[in-house]
Amino acid sequence: MKVPIARVDLNNIEVNSLFKPLNSGWLVQGKEVADFEEKWSNFTGIKHSVAVNSCTSGLQLALVACGFQHGDEAIVPAFTWISTANVVENLGGNVKFCDIDLETFNLEINKLKDHTFKNISAIIPVHLFGLPADLDFIFDLSKKHALKVIEDAACGMGSEVNGKHVGGVGDVGCFSFHPRKSITTGEGGMLTTNDDNVAKRLRMLRDNGAHVSDAQKQLGQRPYLLADHLVNGYNMRMTDLQGALGSAQMERSKEIVDQRRMLAKTYNQAFKDIDFLRTPIEETKNKKNGFQSYPCLFQPFDLNLKNVKKINRLRNEWMDNLNQLGVSTRPATHAVHLLSYYREKYKIKAEDFPNAYIADQCSVSLPLFHGMTSDEQDYVITSVIDVFSKMNLR
Repeated sequence: MKVPIARVDLNNIEVNSLFKPLNSGWLVQGKEVADFEEKWSNFTGIKHSVAVNSCTSGLQLALVACGFQHGDEAIVPAFTWISTANVVENLGGNVKFCDIDLETFNLEINKLKDHTFKNISAIIPVHLFGLPADLDFIFDLSKKHALKVIEDAACGMGSEVNGKHVGGVGDVGCFSFHPRKSITTGEGGMLTTNDDNVAKRLRMLRDNGAHVSDAQKQLGQRPYLLADHLVNGYNMRMTDLQGALGSAQMERSKEIVDQRRMLAKTYNQAFKDIDFLRTPIEETKNKKNGFQSYPCLFQPFDLNLKNVKKINRLRNEWMDNLNQLGVSTRPATHAVHLLSYYREKYKIKAEDFPNAYIADQCSVSLPLFHGMTSDEQDYVITSVIDVFSKMNLR
């Protein structure tokens, strides 16, 4: 049996939704995107949803809309996908990394307290793998230091804090529809905000700064006139093909999130007495995990800097053996401060952010996706345990 790390699960209705814009002849941002945005707002309970061509684009637009300028600094987790840091650099800003909590893979609150906030204008908490960051503390911190909060909710579909969907606590939330996410439009993203002015600015910025979209212009009384451009914007629009596909999947949004949680619960139950894997948190008293993926820590020995290289070697051997059995695994993500650009620019050593370094070297994600069968999950569980039992922990 072969079990991929993720698999896109589209039904016939969702596949056929693509014919609607194709048959209409309107393929760029239009009615289908607007419908998707409305359904996303209904699902999250957040007032405004603004579709874009990727979550990375969305993060950049969010910073610009919130006034981030050349030379500003932003706090970014040291363990996240590189886009979280890249958008800061691409705007001429400087990244201030913060270490993570190994229990949650999210920003470590005690490390946040150690930062000086003189030049910092924004903080980008990441709801990594679907478990919300500590937004209560971060929101209080933002008020104290006048920081903008951009929620990187790329993995956050179905994730909740205090009974509210993530993406609506900070100034802007940014979601991803990459094929490994809960729903997909191939590439694509969604911005959310409860601020009317920020929403208006986001809509202009994604559309080259135009005060009305092409679709709005075409439906107006004088479609032959060009729109005015009020700000220096970008072309970061979502197409109606993507919008139609995303909109169709939203009809199954609850089913999709519920199955991911059920799969994670099954894994957690199966591994509850296993010492070599630290499994992810399902929920706490105020947080609910949407489970974009199933990230664990491989820990045949105590997780500390002394053991990192040995554990990393054993983890890679374990992953190799699982791959030979057809079970796909991945490191959960990477520690950005270890990547060449950031390591060299900021003269960072691996040990400067020890938990991010440990997570980079010792984390592993197991297959989890909507449409995963019980036979597939049982095979993964059996393989995970059997392969480890045969390893020589030399």
